[in-house]
Amino acid sequence: MKVSVVPHNPSWSTEFEVEAALIRLAVGDLLVAVHHIGSTSIPGIFAKPIIDILLEVCDVEVLDARSSALIELGYEAKGEFGTPGRRYFRKDSTTGVRTHQIHAFESGSIGSERHLAFRDYMIAHPAMAQSYSVLKQRLAASHPDDMDAYMDGKDSFVKEHEARAIAWKRKGHSTDAANECLT
Repeated sequence: MKVSVVPHNPSWSTEFEVEAALIRLAVGDLLVAVHHIGSTSIPGIFAKPIIDILLEVCDVEVLDARSSALIELGYEAKGEFGTPGRRYFRKDSTTGVRTHQIHAFESGSIGSERHLAFRDYMIAHPAMAQSYSVLKQRLAASHPDDMDAYMDGKDSFVKEHEARAIAWKRKGHSTDAANECLT
């Protein structure tokens, strides 16, 4: 897979909103919240042009039973795909180019917390976000045909700043309000 990072595109937020509306209809009452995450959600930084979506759901096993609704939207269901507690779905264009990824977690899980905290921390700390952007550009230039090397190169930065972001959030810096699941 070719590694390509591009300048921030203001249309990414609109692309997210359009897809989120379709997902809300498909998933229905199981959905607690849908969030735009990943680098395309952080203004002003370079990103792979893939819209990352975080679904907070009441029960990932119920989502498994309803995955056909997302498959009808063009997603491929991949299960946990290497991350315990997550359900991962990916969508490609008709030409085979990845356009969207869904990371679904149970509402209030550490998985959803870390994605939201990282996004919000980067938005609140633009200089740090720019450092991340420069790193991504350097890695994409160094490893244009090696996605694993690109991801490995970002790993320590992401882990360090994810930990900072969670601590920052827990000190009272708000992310999107977590909604409660009906019992």
